[in-house]
Amino acid sequence: MKLRSALIMVDGKRTDEELLRMIPGDGHDLLQQLRDQGYIEVIAVTAQRSASNGAKAPDSVPAPAESGFSQGPTGSEFVTLRQQAARFVSEQLGPMGDDLAVRLEKSKAWADMKPVLTMAQRVLQDNRGPTTAEAFRIRFIDPY
Repeated sequence: MKLRSALIMVDGKRTDEELLRMIPGDGHDLLQQLRDQGYIEVIAVTAQRSASNGAKAPDSVPAPAESGFSQGPTGSEFVTLRQQAARFVSEQLGPMGDDLAVRLEKSKAWADMKPVLTMAQRVLQDNRGPTTAEAFRIRFIDPY
């Protein structure tokens, strides 16, 4: 139940610090368990600022381009990918995939959509098998 509650709070927009303030008990352990089990993933690393002088953290934190973080598709390419991914999920999972399809359709940017795509791949793996999940990953995740 604790893991489920923690998972609900992870939305791809909150920082680790925000999540740790919201999750009762040992939030570090719960987030690590979710990550180890493949339910969540790190989508970005940001440099922390010192509260006293606003200085950037040491250069040991890579910038997004240096860390291999992809900005993903934009514009009409993003819209097309979003529609096709939602359709794929609906066709493969039927009513069971409605929530994922709606979440995909509501995505406004790649950073919003990528975690939902990863979750959809896992659900496809569990319900339709590795071949379908692999086809989904190759078509919607790997190119970006």
